[in-house]
Amino acid sequence: MSATALIVIDAQESFRHRPYFREDDVATYIARQQALIDGAVGAGMPIVQVFHVEDEGPFAESSGLVQTLAPLRLSPDVVFAKRRHSALVGSGLDVWLTSNGIRRLLVSGIRTEQCCETTTRHACDLGYGVTYVGEATLTFPMTDASGRTWSPAEIRARTELVLAGRFARIATVEEALSGEPDALAA
Repeated sequence: MSATALIVIDAQESFRHRPYFREDDVATYIARQQALIDGAVGAGMPIVQVFHVEDEGPFAESSGLVQTLAPLRLSPDVVFAKRRHSALVGSGLDVWLTSNGIRRLLVSGIRTEQCCETTTRHACDLGYGVTYVGEATLTFPMTDASGRTWSPAEIRARTELVLAGRFARIATVEEALSGEPDALAA
């Protein structure tokens, strides 16, 4: 098994039922996420799918919406459920990674600045080499306390800025799949 795993975080239908959800960037995200998944499969990397779950609402397993965001296609090697922002808290993911000799992660999914960024920071702190594939993440506009609305592109740029060189290597899909080692690898 490869020492690198692709982590696909919260790419789930639940988001379509949140008031902030916008279709604007979904097609581009799906295309880049699918290219990353397909490339990882071709490279023999394990695919880890993580779903966010809550007790009620669209993230409740009973809602029927905790399923892969359409039309994304993946056949994960393993699936985890999480209740926190980091996919490494309380899900069992860290145990699986360790027991399978995984030391490098490619991080992708939804939302750019929340679960993807938090998992990246946490993974780095645990000693994993992390490649953050921003173009294979999705987020939605957010309004700050002063009333300024930040676009998804601005949020992604800010996220990549604060992660780069500190917590992860920032890469395109093609760069992530190139096999180049991370500068921050353990």
